[in-house]
Amino acid sequence: MSDVGILINTAVAVAAVVLLIVRFKFNPVVSLVVGSAYLGLTTGLGTAETVKVISTGFGDIMAEVGLLIAFGVLMGAMLKEMGAIQRLVGTLLRVFGPKRMPYALSLTIATLLQSIFLDVLLVISAPLARNLAPKVGRVGTARMATALAIGLECGIVLMVPGVGALALAGLLGVPLGKMLICGLILVIPTVAISVAIMSFLFTRGWWNPDKDEEHFHQTVVDDEEETWSDGGSGGTAPRPDTGGGVAQAQRTAAVTTERTQHDRPLILLLAPLLLSLLLIATGAILDIADISNPVISFVSEPLIALLIGLIGTSFVGRITVGQHRVQKAIASGFSESGQILILTGVGGSLAATIAAAGLGDILGKYFTANHAAPLLMVWAIAAVLHIAVGSVTISAITAAGVLAPIAPTLGLDPVLIALAAGAGSLFAVHVTSNTFWLLQSLMGQTTRGTLKTCSVGVSVASVVAILLVLPMSLVL
Repeated sequence: MSDVGILINTAVAVAAVVLLIVRFKFNPVVSLVVGSAYLGLTTGLGTAETVKVISTGFGDIMAEVGLLIAFGVLMGAMLKEMGAIQRLVGTLLRVFGPKRMPYALSLTIATLLQSIFLDVLLVISAPLARNLAPKVGRVGTARMATALAIGLECGIVLMVPGVGALALAGLLGVPLGKMLICGLILVIPTVAISVAIMSFLFTRGWWNPDKDEEHFHQTVVDDEEETWSDGGSGGTAPRPDTGGGVAQAQRTAAVTTERTQHDRPLILLLAPLLLSLLLIATGAILDIADISNPVISFVSEPLIALLIGLIGTSFVGRITVGQHRVQKAIASGFSESGQILILTGVGGSLAATIAAAGLGDILGKYFTANHAAPLLMVWAIAAVLHIAVGSVTISAITAAGVLAPIAPTLGLDPVLIALAAGAGSLFAVHVTSNTFWLLQSLMGQTTRGTLKTCSVGVSVASVVAILLVLPMSLVL
């Protein structure tokens, strides 16, 4: 088939995926497989080869990151059950104070807490951020909501062990240690600069509390009177006591368990996760320095490092909250990871089909002399896909898959493609995203307010990130 035919059919395949998801409400997994099948058949791969490429693409990326994603999500579920996040936010407030809290919270979420499933992390951290907002100032809600949005979305695609970052590393064959180090180098200035830009805009009058916030009556809960949420609208009422003394005993037991959790040092709860990241980073540094040690090489392998972290978190969880709650957290983690794994796998199927169709050879003719052009292209593809589909992971994987086959011929480090795709996938988080609506309800914003904090805030981060990736291409 001619080059023009391959380009047209690839564009049609990607457009069909978007249309199936957005217009006809097909499941993204089904849509990606349909797009892969169309592309394979129309570019002359044939039925047998098309099926083989789809299956192989799925299997290859699962072999790379399947267990890594599962281990990371399971660790996050146990950290959630142990209450580590609530305590971490409290510690950040004491150390940095309310004025610096947006930066501290956003950077912590983006760099440290990416093993936790995004929606779960948002549900845990948003109420804490909402309670802290009045201490930050008149635009506290805007600053805290923006900090949450930027930290959550940047971390998931730029920082290991975020599921998007793991998927991109697996798809492009980037060593996970290298992805961790380069992602960290990128995500810290991206988050800090983006939060600073948005804070400047809000303090200069771009935020109107009367129009951008949902007003509610907040009741302070003390030891004498518990309150019962009315379902998220902001109202409260006394908690019904349906069990008399039994209910009181259950609440007393829960308070005792909570106090036991707070007796454990926070560093103990987070130590296994920190150890995993340290081992992965150590392995990457030793590789760069060309230092070889069999023991360190083994334990710094990402799969082994995350396994060590998972086992350590499990032991800490048993000590902190007991075996029953650890098993409950693991069951929840398995439920959360299933959809992520399948979605990541079929994203790899589409990328493999694009490669087999020969698009890489065609694009290689045009980009051999300029590194900026392919990085900007992959950013733009991911941005457009995210606007249409609303999935950070799908848009990042699909965009990276377009250039993955030609990275070696360009002399372009695959980690740059991964970071550019991740940056593009952050652009314009809007009403097609579950994160958008969760932020609106949990942070007490109107839709207008959420468009400012989430859509504009994360888009600023997307632009800042690609502007930082471009000079990195001169070094890597």
